[in-house]
Amino acid sequence: MSENEPLVRHISDTALWAAMHRAKETERPDAKFQDPFARQLAGERGEQIAAALAIPEADSWSWMARTYLFDQFITDQIQRGTDMVVNVAAGLDARPYRMALPRSLAWIEIDLPDVLDYKKSVLAAHDPHCNLERIPLDLTDVHRRRAVFQSLRSKAAKALVLAEGLMIYLTEDNASLLAEDLAAIPVFRFWLLDLASPGLLAILRAKARDQFRDAGVLQFAPGNGPEFFAAHKWKVVNVQSLLQTAGRLNRLPEAMRQLALVPEDPIRVPDQPWAGVCLLERS
Repeated sequence: MSENEPLVRHISDTALWAAMHRAKETERPDAKFQDPFARQLAGERGEQIAAALAIPEADSWSWMARTYLFDQFITDQIQRGTDMVVNVAAGLDARPYRMALPRSLAWIEIDLPDVLDYKKSVLAAHDPHCNLERIPLDLTDVHRRRAVFQSLRSKAAKALVLAEGLMIYLTEDNASLLAEDLAAIPVFRFWLLDLASPGLLAILRAKARDQFRDAGVLQFAPGNGPEFFAAHKWKVVNVQSLLQTAGRLNRLPEAMRQLALVPEDPIRVPDQPWAGVCLLERS
């Protein structure tokens, strides 16, 4: 990377950054999850991004908490009868390879062709634990996106949609449209996503100015939190705070431990920095 080149040239670069965080968590003696593929997936550029950002180990709790919560929710939903997982903007997620999953489970990864091709090449020597299918798709191509979603409606009885690390990059209009496109598929019963509050978005944008080619790519943080999706045929089932989860798992730096004891209300206090993982059900 040159001195004048931003750390994150494209949103897909954030997948390398996320993989590096998963690798660091995996290598801890008290790791809360295992992703033995993360460091290889992060590759040299992921290491460069992580080194250049110089994020202290103490500040990686939010990435750990998000991955941990997604793992927990996915496991629970599969135990409740989910027979398909649809991972939109799948990035470098290796869950089909690292989680204990039923062989009969259908797992659909949707992302840009270059991202999926890269992941396929890195993981070529390994076999997934379930029936994995990759669909190359630019999610901004709404017409093709809808066609892909429609093609999946007859392949499952109860599907869980994942959108990990995606929503913050969408405009409000695009988030609404995606919610409606997903709700239009009857078998897409549940949707698991992460959200930030407007207060946190402002902080992240300030930090991202020197890291992203355009800090404005960080966009979506609804003032009414997960209730935003009620107008788009999704009801809130469960919401888990990243801060409180990290506190429960003894991962917060000492200076932040008391914050995890303070009740959070991202709807009444939208300026409060908050992030969480939300499980929605099609209404």
